[in-house]
Amino acid sequence: MSKDWEEKFRPEDLQRIRGFRLMDDDFMSKCFEENIECTELVLQIVLGRDDLKVEKVAIQHQLKNLQGRSIIFDIYATDHAGKRYNVEIQRADRGAGAKRARYHSSLIDANVTEPGEKLENLVETYVIFITEHDVLGKGKPIYHIDRVIKETGENFGDEAHILYVNGEYRDESPIGTLMHDFSCTGAKDMKYKILADRVRYFKEDEKGVATMCKAMEEMRNEAVKEERVEVARQLLELGKLSYEEIAKIAKMTIEEVKALDKKVIA
Repeated sequence: MSKDWEEKFRPEDLQRIRGFRLMDDDFMSKCFEENIECTELVLQIVLGRDDLKVEKVAIQHQLKNLQGRSIIFDIYATDHAGKRYNVEIQRADRGAGAKRARYHSSLIDANVTEPGEKLENLVETYVIFITEHDVLGKGKPIYHIDRVIKETGENFGDEAHILYVNGEYRDESPIGTLMHDFSCTGAKDMKYKILADRVRYFKEDEKGVATMCKAMEEMRNEAVKEERVEVARQLLELGKLSYEEIAKIAKMTIEEVKALDKKVIA
């Protein structure tokens, strides 16, 4: 049964919100935004640690390497001991490759050290990919990747951990239940109350739905902006039109086109 306040929003937005799951990174980002409880629950289950306490959590957190190349983390958290956790939601298998996991791990290291700081003080890090499919294909609920000494089988002890969580896994264990909840579109079907309450807010509460609709509008605007920038880039590379002509075609200001031209030349 529809609610009176739903008439304030675009029907297509409401329909899209109803279909969202925590396995959709845009929706998950909103649900976990500034929410330590949800982040803490997921990390406790995935790592099997009831004692883990999250102190800070950032959503869509940007980190850069020395060359200025940036990457945006879905969830970036710090616990009470200073350990760092990057949680990524990946629906496409190609987005969860081994090299990508390695790069995420290296960026955390590069951004938690200060000039002159002893490398022995590097904090323990965890890069966790929650994937919609069983990317590694062995039927396990979780895959733990750590460096080992081949000749002895001993752990290398660098405290850099990579984990893959199989989103297809289902049973009555905590991880099986968590992956069930990540695939639900309705809060009523979810088993972990902390997650269900958060999902219910963004799907059934007027303020929560308004927040999601605003976020989707911003994403649409950003997509349009990126499309216009790409059109302008291509026209600039052709070198046949003036700034004024490109600005008119791409629906940008002349100043924006000039600034973009500097980037293209560089």
